[in-house]
Amino acid sequence: MDISAGIQASLAGRYASALFELASEAGTVTAVESDLDTLAAGLDESADLRELTTNPQIGRSAQGQAIEAVAGALGLSDLSKKFLGTLAANGRLSKLGDMIRAFRTIAAAQRGEVTAEVTSAHALTDAQIDQLKTKLTAREGRTVKLSTKVDPDLLGGLVVTIGSKRIDGSIRTRLNSLAQAMKG
Repeated sequence: MDISAGIQASLAGRYASALFELASEAGTVTAVESDLDTLAAGLDESADLRELTTNPQIGRSAQGQAIEAVAGALGLSDLSKKFLGTLAANGRLSKLGDMIRAFRTIAAAQRGEVTAEVTSAHALTDAQIDQLKTKLTAREGRTVKLSTKVDPDLLGGLVVTIGSKRIDGSIRTRLNSLAQAMKG
């Protein structure tokens, strides 16, 4: 398995790599990835879950019991439950979001995919997303999976990040460049 050194060097990357290897051996990569997507949605939507994972005043055993209950309620696989238990026991639940991102990156690389994060001033339509995905796939030469978010501060246009490459076509950047040119 070829995992970038940058991912393996980070704490989150080491945990994600270990989880990926265990899931690969068990043939449950897709199930674990689905579990992690469910957890990521839960972290985004629930302030209580974020509090549980990041509050240093909650002891490890209390975190472990609570995250076990959450995992059961979400219907997570046994491997995912054990992973969360290990994180709680080691005091690493606060890094769960980073581990989820690292796992997604590893899984996508194994499938020959690349993830592009697209930030736009307004929500993109399905047709726009499909067109952008087609163009990025042609540019990158491999399947591109899009992750979209909205940032009204961009004013218009898009910012696309693929790995360490960034394509900034936002109006905000163009206006800032124009302002710098007029000063100089």
